[in-house]
Amino acid sequence: MRFDVITIFPEMLSSYIGESILSRAQKEGLIEIHTHDLRKYSKDRHQKVDDTPYGGGAGMLMTPQPLYDAITAVKKLNKGPVVFMTPQGQKLTHTRAKRLARTNDSMILLCGRYEGIDQRIRDMLVDMEVSIGDFVLTGGELAAMVVIDAVSRFIPGVLGDMDSAEDDSFGRRFGGKKEYPHYTKPAIFKGMQVPEVLRSGNHAEIEKWRMRNLK
Repeated sequence: MRFDVITIFPEMLSSYIGESILSRAQKEGLIEIHTHDLRKYSKDRHQKVDDTPYGGGAGMLMTPQPLYDAITAVKKLNKGPVVFMTPQGQKLTHTRAKRLARTNDSMILLCGRYEGIDQRIRDMLVDMEVSIGDFVLTGGELAAMVVIDAVSRFIPGVLGDMDSAEDDSFGRRFGGKKEYPHYTKPAIFKGMQVPEVLRSGNHAEIEKWRMRNLK
């Protein structure tokens, strides 16, 4: 799967996507992640990408010209949907992440800043708006990384075992609930013991305990 991220801070994504599972998935050719600096598409001599909003109000708004040019240029490389990261979008859930992975082989993630982007770009070029929660961030970069991470888990080979994506919180095994508590060695730490059933070796009873303790 291919992800193209349009942002004014491409370096913000570099460290995260260059580590751990996402790094290995890229090296193995399972996913591609490309970043595009929006400022390079600005025709302003200072590479400005924002201006004051019509009608007044606090904050600045991202202007349409660099957004239009950047999106149309990236669409020549990536035929997937343009996904705008915004608090007004559809909430990202386990099910929605799975659907995005199953129905697309690529996507373009658009990261807003300031008070957002000119509405005309949303009307003309954005196919989907996604939110990672009912809160406001300083920009869409963190949200884009969350989408990449969540969606990539459902791409065959990224986690090694495809069942790992489903045998996790919100997966089919748990009926959409969060996972049970986990413990490891030592059996006693700071006077707190691992539940006896988990040390019993009785797998049927262990499974019952786990199902009773779903969040």
